[in-house]
Amino acid sequence: MNHHHRKVLHSLFAHPVSSNLDPKQVHAALGEIGAEVSHGGHGQVVVKLNGHSHGFHDSHHSLSKEEVGALRKFLESAGVDPARDFPL
Repeated sequence: MNHHHRKVLHSLFAHPVSSNLDPKQVHAALGEIGAEVSHGGHGQVVVKLNGHSHGFHDSHHSLSKEEVGALRKFLESAGVDPARDFPL
């Protein structure tokens, strides 16, 4: 995982919640940690990681704070801790 992907991943867990994350960069970072990212139709992106799966809105603009919060909860439930697993 390169530094850019690590920075994006850490931004998902930052406080206060970031609301200017590019969805393409987030999808690339998720792919780097082993997640399977696919389009599920009806404007959904399906992310599968460590036996967990979740459908998210397919946004073409910056992710909202609610979307970042949902991604953070999903990653936590899948056992991802960027500070532990992917230190800067």
